[in-house]
Amino acid sequence: MAKHDIVLIGASAGGVEAISRVVADLPRDLRAAVFVVLHIGRGRSMLPEILTRASRLPAEHPVDGEPIQYGRIYVAPPDNHMLLMGGRLRVTRTAAENGLRPAVDSLFRSAARAYGPRVIAVVLSGTLDDGTAGAAAVKLGGGVTIGQDPAEAFAPGMPTSAINAGFIDHVLPLRDIPVLVSALVDEDAHGHTDPDAPVLHAKEPDLEQPRTAIYGTDRPGHPSVFTCPACHGTLWEAHENGLVRFRCRVGHVYSPESMLSAQTDEVDRALWIALRTLEERAALSHRLAERGRDRGQVWVDAAFTRRAEESEREAALVREVLHARSTPAQTVPDDLPSDGPVLEDERRG
Repeated sequence: MAKHDIVLIGASAGGVEAISRVVADLPRDLRAAVFVVLHIGRGRSMLPEILTRASRLPAEHPVDGEPIQYGRIYVAPPDNHMLLMGGRLRVTRTAAENGLRPAVDSLFRSAARAYGPRVIAVVLSGTLDDGTAGAAAVKLGGGVTIGQDPAEAFAPGMPTSAINAGFIDHVLPLRDIPVLVSALVDEDAHGHTDPDAPVLHAKEPDLEQPRTAIYGTDRPGHPSVFTCPACHGTLWEAHENGLVRFRCRVGHVYSPESMLSAQTDEVDRALWIALRTLEERAALSHRLAERGRDRGQVWVDAAFTRRAEESEREAALVREVLHARSTPAQTVPDDLPSDGPVLEDERRG
């Protein structure tokens, strides 16, 4: 019988320390492959180097199509999703999920589809709720799910969301997570896959061509009154195993919490654009008023001075709104291998 040989770790804010502590205590001869998603922006990531120093296992950013091997830590590259398909890793820049790329949900979902009961999924420190739908897919696929104890997490949002949704089997402090993972890797995967679970046949297109959604059977849910924060297209709303999710035509996917966060960002962008526009309007009006004064056109001077003052008052109001909305920012830290046994995909062939 197959063992638990697919270990998934997802994290966001506070995740560098949390991931490092988990992988540090994994054995050198681990008969499993470890896959890590940390929410990180574009640019170079030092996470593989950090994890290689922290653990007994080598860490790397995989390349698209790389075969999966035991005893390695694969870290999702910045601005790319990392998926598991057919015994290989896929690295892709498909649509963001929950406003994120890489996203924890996409990794967890793809692993649950491909490896079912063989999967161990760990949700660590992070804000919002990326990883909740992914944990649901792993659990309903027969895998084992673990959540960091929110009481000790730097940012408890991600583990708390997954725990409250009912998709976490074990809630543990960081020091106990590698102990359980190591024990599970040595056990047979007895879990049962629910083939009818919606989260295992998700709306997200992954590497497939998105459906045209012309007919009812093509639509990932029912039409929503909301629009996509990323592309402003129509959103469909679906209820899956107690989770509410939204997806647009091109594949952007949101949970309710990530939708709220994206809408907040959109409001902030709109306010900054409004402030910039009002200040430019005030500056231009002052210039036109000055031009009128230079030419002795009193009515032009008065009209544009009045318009400039109106724009400055409106700009001041927008500045007050932006100041009231401001909160302290949380900063998120920032060739194929030839050695080691290749992971056997028992579902192939």
